[in-house]
Amino acid sequence: MAGIGTMRVRKSGEGGFTLVELMIVMAIIMILATIAIPIYVRTLQRAKEATLREDLHTMRTAIDSYTVDKEKAPETLDDLVQAGYLKSIPVDPITSSNETWITGMSDTMTDINETQGGMDDVHSGSQALASDGTTYNTW
Repeated sequence: MAGIGTMRVRKSGEGGFTLVELMIVMAIIMILATIAIPIYVRTLQRAKEATLREDLHTMRTAIDSYTVDKEKAPETLDDLVQAGYLKSIPVDPITSSNETWITGMSDTMTDINETQGGMDDVHSGSQALASDGTTYNTW
């Protein structure tokens, strides 16, 4: 049976990985994780900030449209949903809640046809620091 293939018999010192080899692999994995995790966290924060900016823009546009169309400012964010200017109140990506929005109220009329004041701005309810050094509730 010389041409079929030979089976190699293991000697007692040949099998598996040594402890040193496993430690080197674990060290490499730890180094890669230390590099990748902070990058992932920063990317996640930037995505949340982009979502917050877009949500604020959408809600502010809806407030303005509602004010012009109804000749009065909305009293709450729910007024925008009831009138069809928003499908639903968005979830604040920083606080993970749709109930933490801070609305700015004003008695000042912004349009000549406006009959009463009301909500004129909206901000995030989070006091955490953004990547640009400001707090989210000032956006």
